[in-house]
Amino acid sequence: MNPVQGFIQPELVAQVGFAAVVTLTFTGALIAVFPRNILYNVLGLIVCLTGVAGLFLYLGSPFIALMQLLIYVGAICISIIFAIMLSRPLHLSLPSRRLPKVGLALGVGLVVFTMLIGIVYRTAWQPAAIRSSDWSVTTLGTYLLTRYDLVFEAISLVLLVAILGAIIISGYARRRPS
Repeated sequence: MNPVQGFIQPELVAQVGFAAVVTLTFTGALIAVFPRNILYNVLGLIVCLTGVAGLFLYLGSPFIALMQLLIYVGAICISIIFAIMLSRPLHLSLPSRRLPKVGLALGVGLVVFTMLIGIVYRTAWQPAAIRSSDWSVTTLGTYLLTRYDLVFEAISLVLLVAILGAIIISGYARRRPS
C-alpha cells in the first residue's frame, strides 16, 4: 500500500477539483461581464467556457468537453478577438449611413426571413431516427461525418464568412479617410 493513499482521499480530491472548475467558470463569467474593456470581456469568456468544458469532463462527457474547447473557445472566441483587432477604433467617428443602403439591407433581410419562415412552416418535421443508446466518440464521429455532414459544413461556412466579413469590413474602414 502506498503511504500517500492514507493521507489523500479520492473523494476529497474530486471535490477540490470540482470546486476549482466551478471557481474558474464563475471567475471567467465575472471577468466577461464587468470590465469595460471588450478584450478583457472576451478573455473572460474564454476562461468561463474553458471552465464549462471542465464541468462536462466531470459529467463524464469528454467528447462534449473537447467540442466545447474546439468550437466555442477555439473558433468563436478567437473569431471575436479577430473582429475586435480588425475593427475600427472606438475613438474614431462612425461614417453616416446612407438611406438607400439601409433600405436595401432591410428589404433583403425581410425577404430572406419570410422565405425561411415559409420553409419552416411547409416542412413536415420528424424526430431524428437515432435509436442507438451508444454515444461513444466513434458513434458521434460517424454521425457527424456521414448523416450530419451538411450541418457540420454549414457551421464551418458560417464561421468562414464571419471571419472574411470582419477582414473585409476592417480593410474598407482603414482605407477611408477619417
